[in-house]
Amino acid sequence: MSYCTSRFHSIRRSTVVVNVGSVAVGGSNPIRIQSMTTSDTQDIAATVKQSVALAEVGCEIIRITAPNVAAAKCLKDIRLELSKAGFADIPLVADIHFLPSAAMEAVEHVEKIRVNPGNYADKKKFNQREYTDSDYNDELSRLHEAFSPLVKRCKALGRSMRIGTNHGSLSDRIMNRYGDTPLGMVESALEFLRIAESHSYRSIILSMKASNPKVMIEAYRLLVERMQEEAMHYPLHLGVTEAGDGEDGRIKGSIGIGSLLLDGLGDTLRVSLTEDSIYEVPVARAIADKALHLWSKVMPAAVNVPARDSVDPFHFTKREIKPITLSQGCAVSTEQPPRVIVSVKPEDAGRLSEVFKSIRIADTPVEGLLFKVKSAAEILAIENHLSSASQAHKPSLALFEIPASITLTDLKTVFAQTNKSFRSGIVRCFKSEESILLKDFTAFTARNNLILACDINPESAASLANALREVSNPDLILTFSGGISSLHAHAPGAYRSLIESFKSMGLKSPVWIRNTESNAIVSQTSFLSKLIEASFLSGSLMCDGLGDLISVETEQDPERSLKLCYNLLQGAGARVSKTEFVACPSCGRTLFDLQTTTQRIRAQTGHLKGVKIAIMGCIVNGPGEMADADFGYVGGAPAKINLYVGKNCVQYNIPQAEADQRLIALIKEHGKWVEPPID
Repeated sequence: MSYCTSRFHSIRRSTVVVNVGSVAVGGSNPIRIQSMTTSDTQDIAATVKQSVALAEVGCEIIRITAPNVAAAKCLKDIRLELSKAGFADIPLVADIHFLPSAAMEAVEHVEKIRVNPGNYADKKKFNQREYTDSDYNDELSRLHEAFSPLVKRCKALGRSMRIGTNHGSLSDRIMNRYGDTPLGMVESALEFLRIAESHSYRSIILSMKASNPKVMIEAYRLLVERMQEEAMHYPLHLGVTEAGDGEDGRIKGSIGIGSLLLDGLGDTLRVSLTEDSIYEVPVARAIADKALHLWSKVMPAAVNVPARDSVDPFHFTKREIKPITLSQGCAVSTEQPPRVIVSVKPEDAGRLSEVFKSIRIADTPVEGLLFKVKSAAEILAIENHLSSASQAHKPSLALFEIPASITLTDLKTVFAQTNKSFRSGIVRCFKSEESILLKDFTAFTARNNLILACDINPESAASLANALREVSNPDLILTFSGGISSLHAHAPGAYRSLIESFKSMGLKSPVWIRNTESNAIVSQTSFLSKLIEASFLSGSLMCDGLGDLISVETEQDPERSLKLCYNLLQGAGARVSKTEFVACPSCGRTLFDLQTTTQRIRAQTGHLKGVKIAIMGCIVNGPGEMADADFGYVGGAPAKINLYVGKNCVQYNIPQAEADQRLIALIKEHGKWVEPPID
């Protein structure tokens, strides 16, 4: 695998070290944590105050927007005042869009310059003309002339640079040749990188940000592969841009960043949230700590895993599976979204209707219940309760996870007494020496119309291969509940290895992703830790097209578990169960209060399942990041809002007081409005 050492282990990519002031990035240095101020840069006191607050909560590199020369000049005093406050070792980064003149001023005062190759010295007009090779080369020559002065000045002053590509702001030149694609993002960065290298300047960090984790993951992987081909080893800054706020923002960021860290990619990161910047830092720190824990493990010299897996890491394709019917209208198949299973205590089966009422989210169904039983008698009692429950309170599937102490004879006795009014399944962990027992279980479940979920450690797969090949039961689910061994440093690697084993056996059975304590990278003591762990495991697999059922068993509250499952699926783009919001983090360019505006719009439109709304503070990335959004709400001028349908601005300079209702009217006009449910 050219972009990473292994997809089954987490082995850190080797990079050169880039010094951002006194902070070293890449090489064997820790993952560095970044964030950004949200104040007007020309309000020096406010910007210094925010910078101090970020430094105090552990932010190691602070970015400040410099939208014009006047703002860039203020960076001199901001640097001076921050140093006086005792934070001389915290480097500052000037965020530059559009204006080389602002960059040339900012480079005199700060330790690092971030440029966006999609709009530096470019005016994005969304022109749809074709570029001939001659036209394209002329554009590159113009770019070389415009970018070279900044490169030379950075080199002379010992400043570092981030070439930060945004999916939402690719240049017309790139869009017309490569389209709105990960490849276009990579080529955009490489154009600038080659100019820098032509001047022997290499103090560079790169990023490939997008609001869609799939796009972001693919772009970073492709960038690394392309750099490998050219013997480039620059560090990477990771981030999912416009991730939003709350649980959704944390999930999106954790999925995108976590997937790459598991691949060993990433040297510095920011979790972009539509919240006060100080709240980004602890999330970023928790994500980085999990990766550093993985990277610290010493892998055995000879690893008994495939050299690579069959997933195309640069293009999303969902794994083809053999369908299973759970109930009428509910199937597990390649064409259907992943199904959600919620763990419920066996003693709660008697009050099933209450449980369903408490955990049901809007019209989102609870498709499967998992009962971890201790005896065969518990199975029979739960079956009786489920059979007598109303149809509205019956799951499509009830799974019983059984210990080895419950024998096949016990199960035969129990299921002979049930009336089979709904679909049931048995979950059992099979060890390497239990191939005959596995055959017996599959025969039993096939005769009784039961689903068998085989919990198999990847290391046991080879010894169980013959038994699995002979499986006659079409309704077989494959899973791995945990117990990471030295051969599989993380659970996604174990699942990837297991799926490859199944593929070699010709098995197309669905895969159930189980987020359990045993599958965790580190012990989980907080809900944030559980959320990040589940995002790493479920999100990384789902973004690679793997996984057909999902459960979060680390969270004891069924309602929170259900909500987290659906939010994970939505964050990974695997299943839509509510309105999708693309909301940028605030910065000095923002033309309205993003936090209150996002919360206000969510309160009015959050019931619109399947509708995607972008809320952008300014036009830097707005139109581009709304490429796949249905509607956009973008700051056009102070107290003025522009409304978009897709990339097209349809209403300009609306007074902000009217903008919410005009947005709702626009949604109604396009037939995507439904009235909110009455509580």
